[in-house]
Amino acid sequence: MAAKAEAAFRAKLVPIICVGEDLDQRDAGKAVAIVSEQLAKSVPDTAATREFVIAYEPVWAIGTGRTPTMEQVEEVHDCIRSALIERFGEGQGETRLLYGGSVKPANAAELMNARNVDGALVGGASLKAEDFLAIARNSA
Repeated sequence: MAAKAEAAFRAKLVPIICVGEDLDQRDAGKAVAIVSEQLAKSVPDTAATREFVIAYEPVWAIGTGRTPTMEQVEEVHDCIRSALIERFGEGQGETRLLYGGSVKPANAAELMNARNVDGALVGGASLKAEDFLAIARNSA
């Protein structure tokens, strides 16, 4: 999985590495373990000196209109931030962590104020200019 990020680095691109659990994994209490494993396999060792972005996308929330609680979002984002710092050092505190799972105007402000959430990876709502602008306004 890290090969895709390596290819992006070689092409002088900034990769967005997406991680996230499905509903069965979330309900089984395995979300953090699943995301941690995906992160370990998807972020190459060379990322220590490169710019990259991590997007947490709970698979079960994409396109369903359902979103995790803020506690669940923060739990996973905290885990990601800690794992990056542990693996690559304090400089990884600057790596952008995005949330992407049914981001919409009604929840954008709360999501963007969650701990360790640095932005949004907006999916379907970006197809409607009015919704996308409302998300941008609510995120500022």
